[in-house]
Amino acid sequence: MKENRREAAPAGPVDKALIERWALAYLDRFPSSAENLRRVLSRRVRRRMAPEKPGTAEASIIVGIVDHHRETGLIDDVVYATSRAKSRLRRGQSLNRVRAGLASKGVAAGDVAAAIAGLSGDTADGADPDLAAACAFAGRRRLGPFRAGPQDAARELSAFARAGFTRPVAEKVLGCTDPAAVAALLQDTQGAG
Repeated sequence: MKENRREAAPAGPVDKALIERWALAYLDRFPSSAENLRRVLSRRVRRRMAPEKPGTAEASIIVGIVDHHRETGLIDDVVYATSRAKSRLRRGQSLNRVRAGLASKGVAAGDVAAAIAGLSGDTADGADPDLAAACAFAGRRRLGPFRAGPQDAARELSAFARAGFTRPVAEKVLGCTDPAAVAALLQDTQGAG
C-alpha cells in the first residue's frame, strides 16, 4: 500500500506567526501577485483547519499580511505582471493569453495594462510584442518558415488562432519563407515602431 508523502499537519492554532511563515516560504519559492498570495494562504488555512471552517479572524490576518508585504515592496503586482508577461511572450504566448493568465492570478486590469504597455521596447529588437511572440510560437511549433514538411495553411492558421493570435499577425509570420525572413520581419517592425 502506498504511503501518503504528506505528513498530517500538527494540530495547533492557526495564528498570525504561522500564516506569516507560510507566506514567506511561498514567496521564497515563487513570485506572486497579492491576490494569488491571498488565495494560497486561504487554501492553506482551510486545509489546516478542516473540518471546522476558518473564521473572519484568519481572513483578516491574511489580508493584513498581504497588505504588509505590499507596503514593504515584497509584493509588487506591476513588477510581477511585467516579469511574467516577458517570460510568456518569449515562450510564444499571445498577448491575449498573457492578459488572461495574469487576470487568473488576480492581477488588476490596470496593472496588467501597465505591464503590457512597458513591453513594446523590451522584446527582441524592440519589435511588436505580439508579433515577436508569434514568431517564437512558430519556431516552437515548427510552423510557417520553420516547418519541415509540406505547407498546410489552414492547419497552421488555426494553430495560431487557438493560441490567441490575430489573423493578420499569423499571416505575417506564415508569409515568411525562412527563419532569416522572420528576423527581417522583426527588424522591419522595429524600424516602423
